[in-house]
Amino acid sequence: MARLGILLGLLMAACFTFCLGRKDSELALTHPEESSTKETARKGSTAEEELEPEVLEVFHPTHEWQALHPGQAVPAGSHVRLNLQTGAREVKLQDEDKFRSNLKGLKKGKRLDINTNTYTSQDLKSALAKFKEGAEKENSKEDKERQAKVKRLFRPIEELKKDFEELNVVIETDMQIMVRLINKFNSSSSSLEEKVAALFDLEYYVHQMDNAQDLLSFGGLQVVINGLNSTEPLVKEYAAFVLGAAFSSNPKVQVEAVEGGALQKLLVILATEQPLTAKKKVLFALCSLLRHFPYAQQQFLKLGGLQVLRSLVQEKGTEVLAVRVVTLLYDLVTEKMFAEEEAELTRETSPEKLQQYRQVHLLPGLREQGWCEITAHLLALPEHDAREKVLQTLGALLATCRDHYRQDPQLSRTLVSLQAEYQALAALELREGEDEGYFRELLGAINSLLTELR
Repeated sequence: MARLGILLGLLMAACFTFCLGRKDSELALTHPEESSTKETARKGSTAEEELEPEVLEVFHPTHEWQALHPGQAVPAGSHVRLNLQTGAREVKLQDEDKFRSNLKGLKKGKRLDINTNTYTSQDLKSALAKFKEGAEKENSKEDKERQAKVKRLFRPIEELKKDFEELNVVIETDMQIMVRLINKFNSSSSSLEEKVAALFDLEYYVHQMDNAQDLLSFGGLQVVINGLNSTEPLVKEYAAFVLGAAFSSNPKVQVEAVEGGALQKLLVILATEQPLTAKKKVLFALCSLLRHFPYAQQQFLKLGGLQVLRSLVQEKGTEVLAVRVVTLLYDLVTEKMFAEEEAELTRETSPEKLQQYRQVHLLPGLREQGWCEITAHLLALPEHDAREKVLQTLGALLATCRDHYRQDPQLSRTLVSLQAEYQALAALELREGEDEGYFRELLGAINSLLTELR
């Protein structure tokens, strides 16, 4: 019985297992599409969950570094870095976005506007109120005082325009000014001071060649020349001052001056007793008239100009004038020499300028009037500048005055004395490091003269 019970139990278990297997197989064969659909639906649901974007918290960066937490979204254009010390990511706004911190994002399907630079209607109202307050301040007492101060400092444009119109009326050209000055000088009602002032102002204008010729065109030059006949030394002095400025390197004015009798009047003043200051200005005018003008030099010799200058040099107290006279003679001699050299270089047999200079017999006149001895004696002047000019003139007259120089024992003694003096001065220059000094040049001129006179 026991065995029968065990066998019956095993049989029942086998039947039960067989029935379960038949059920599962039946189900699998009967609903294959339904099973596949369910599996696909399950997989599709998983994929959709993976593709759905996560709703993240929008991070609002500032211009300072801030830690970025997981799950926070960073706006575009932000500056992100990894802090190596803490291992955290940090975020801040870019520098160029200092004034552009408008960021847009989405948070749970809603639009997020974090623009902090927008103006509300209340802001606009406040700004308009401030404008009104500023307009009211313009009418305040303080502003009125400021406006009054500005008016005191600056003149109205209407007054300035009026002044300019008045100035335009009195504006004068150089020609008009010279006419006015000549009229003032020539007026019998003008005082001595007014005449001298007019001549002084006129001298400033006639330095210009065109103005000097304009002075000639309206007859003003002759009025000034006639001023040399005045009995007032100051008028003579300043008239000569004006003429000297007008004659300088102005051939047209020089010609008219000679024809107008200026040369004779200048020589008369130098030949008569006049103040030294007047003679200085007259000699200046004479030099300006004679330089580079051979026709005037011819007339000068015919009028006895060399005798006048000789008397002037021999007067006591006229050493300053003597140096100027010697300089004038040197210029006149070298002018003729340069004209001859220029003619030789250009191979012109009879240029007009050379023909005019050949009619100026200056060197024979200097020899006859005793200028060889006069010039040699002027070497005793104490000033170095005066000695330099005298040495130059002695060298220019050497061909004409060689015999006189050799027969003048005083000249030889003077040259030897100056040689010793300038040797010491030249040696001092060398010790001071001056290779080409002023005294060495004077010493060279003295040595050259001594060599020629031996």
